[in-house]
Amino acid sequence: MEKKALGKGLEALLPERRPLHTSPAGEVQELPFDQIMPNRYQPRREFADWELAELAESIKQNGLLQPILVRRKGDGFFETIAGERRLRAAKLAGLRSIPAIVRNSTDEQSMELALVENLQRKDLNPMEAARAYHRLINEFAFTQDTVAQRLGKDRSSIANIVRLVNLPNEIQVLIESSAISTGHAKVILGLPRPEGQIKLARRIVEGQLSVRQAEKAAAGESRVSKVKTGIRQQKAYPDLEDRLQKRLGTRVSILKSRRGGKIVIHYFTSAELDRLLEAILG
Repeated sequence: MEKKALGKGLEALLPERRPLHTSPAGEVQELPFDQIMPNRYQPRREFADWELAELAESIKQNGLLQPILVRRKGDGFFETIAGERRLRAAKLAGLRSIPAIVRNSTDEQSMELALVENLQRKDLNPMEAARAYHRLINEFAFTQDTVAQRLGKDRSSIANIVRLVNLPNEIQVLIESSAISTGHAKVILGLPRPEGQIKLARRIVEGQLSVRQAEKAAAGESRVSKVKTGIRQQKAYPDLEDRLQKRLGTRVSILKSRRGGKIVIHYFTSAELDRLLEAILG
């Protein structure tokens, strides 16, 4: 069960149908559009034209039922924290200004709130979420545990989504367009080389493969890769690998040889290495 964290606070901060003149964060101000800048930490990249048009029509008919959230940037300007879709739709509806809650926020808080709002509304695709988590970890020194706690998510789900940023750009585009699912992406991540990952992604799209079919294709691709490189290693302890991967939140390989073997723990960023060392060494 997901923990209730910052998301609950955001719901209280941005109620759906509270009168526009007040909010728990203070008075709502009417701000002209030329004083509002977009959020540079906005995790969402794409805003569908039809969605904006639909919301704009609703605003024309019913007005804006929920103010946006902004922070002061100096010289009379403000930066959007949450509500960029409403901001764009209000402009499209022909409004000249928009009601906004003004609050003091750091860069970290601004990105966190923008991320949470989009996650609550299920607006982010998996790649947008992955990049947002990755930025929190790399730009603000969050650990995966911290991200999970702040967003009310399970740490293993954060770890799995963050790994998507390591995929080749071609595959990331396919994930963003929903041509392949996160289930397919996890299968693709099991292949060690970008060339093999791209080849499998194209097979999935062209053949409309299910996740199960993709797993079989990946197994074949992996066997071909091992023959080509002269590596003849077999998974000796698949169940134990799965347990370690869930425990550490990253890919783990157990390689058996004639005399013993070795455990390989994969990491994808310096922050993730620090997290793994802390988990192992204490």
